[in-house]
Amino acid sequence: MVKVLVAAPLHPKAIEKLRSAGFEVIVKEYPSEDELVKLIKDVDAIIVRSKPRVTRRVIEAAEKLRVIGRAGVGIDNIDLEVAKEKGITVLNTPGAPSRSVAELAIGLMLAVARKIAFADRKMREGVWAKKQCMGFELRGKILGVIGMGRIGREVARIAYYGFGMKIIYYDARGKMEDVERELGAKYRELEDVLREADIVTLHVPLLPSTRHLINEERLKLMKPSAILINTARGGVVDTGALVKALSNGWIAGAGLDVYEEEPLPKDHPLTKFDNVVLTPHIGSTTTEAQERAGVQIAEKIIEFFRSN
Repeated sequence: MVKVLVAAPLHPKAIEKLRSAGFEVIVKEYPSEDELVKLIKDVDAIIVRSKPRVTRRVIEAAEKLRVIGRAGVGIDNIDLEVAKEKGITVLNTPGAPSRSVAELAIGLMLAVARKIAFADRKMREGVWAKKQCMGFELRGKILGVIGMGRIGREVARIAYYGFGMKIIYYDARGKMEDVERELGAKYRELEDVLREADIVTLHVPLLPSTRHLINEERLKLMKPSAILINTARGGVVDTGALVKALSNGWIAGAGLDVYEEEPLPKDHPLTKFDNVVLTPHIGSTTTEAQERAGVQIAEKIIEFFRSN
């Protein structure tokens, strides 16, 4: 019997799917590395989300492991090198959270542009801060999308069709004719996107080539009226440089769902800015995305063991 360790919260429909396929399912949400080393010893597959980390130590402790399943997109919490060494297949569900993350990115744009979070805080303090809450419309503004994958495209579609925004984009793969036809989007080099956009939204994976992609030099290229949105990975932005940019008024604000250090420390400098909206890595935290991610990874694992 195939034994599957579910090491992170997974939708009940996904667990039922695995059990209906005849798999033995063990659920232990977010175990420590020491716990994981013990639990993984005799399992055939493990399912994680952005946590826990599946490290070299964990993988080397596994005697039967054939599949690591990630219910979601990013696989930077998995040691891919050792998985490859051991011949272990890594599966994920890149399409599952796209709409949810895209909607959050749009929500962060609105929250920063219209100072929603700031206004809410002032209301709760009993302060009628109407004059301090002058914002701007999204309609007609230039949206710079960095990374035109599934999520980047979804953000661009919502912005174009829903708000009448103009779309420019940069992607390491170059021009994308289908996106340009559908959305009237224009390809730009990275530095030009930063210079031209009113709002810059990041949708790239965290790789050695993208770590600190947005650094001090590049933040200085942005308009003083521009907003930076990051729902991708915290390490894509140099946090120290972003704090400096906000302190010096190089940019007008930021909306962030991801951070180089998670959870974000209580007194982190980013928490001190009224023009920054912070959410705790909730891009895929919707009932719809979680059901899709769970069911899709369960189906992929079932198919793997049926085919191999």
